[in-house]
Amino acid sequence: MIETERLRLSLHQATDFDDLREMWGDPNVVRYISGVPSSEQESWFRLLRYRGLWDLLGYGYWCVRSKADGRYVGDVGFADLKRLIEPPLGAVPEAGWVLASWAHGRGFATEALRAALAWMDGRGVDRTVCIMASENDTSRRVAEKCGYSLKGNVSFRDRPTLLLQRERKR
Repeated sequence: MIETERLRLSLHQATDFDDLREMWGDPNVVRYISGVPSSEQESWFRLLRYRGLWDLLGYGYWCVRSKADGRYVGDVGFADLKRLIEPPLGAVPEAGWVLASWAHGRGFATEALRAALAWMDGRGVDRTVCIMASENDTSRRVAEKCGYSLKGNVSFRDRPTLLLQRERKR
């Protein structure tokens, strides 16, 4: 578990499913990710994937909740999803974050991502990347606040996609 001033990051549990499903089913949340709300089954597979990443890679996604009231804020973490991206990302951990609509614009994404990156830095991970739709200005600002800089464009799902990279500070 990781704690910040306002947030608690912990491994996902089966009891987080309803909150996760609701968030991933929200068209506003997935607008720049896939553009298509996730079904219940897709959300369940996502939860399983989140937990499996930890066993296979030693890192993964955390469930983010508000310390004040336990409300589900979203998901933040790292993965190697073997995406079909040109050029390929390789085995470098890919950061990702997604927040429930109610949590947008409150600084939670930056707070949670900084905590997750500090955790990765503490494990000696030298480099992480993230990708996002070029029109997702909000996520790009979060990434830049957390030390990511634009590396270039990649093609993902036949669409131009931004690739950002962050080097661990030594």
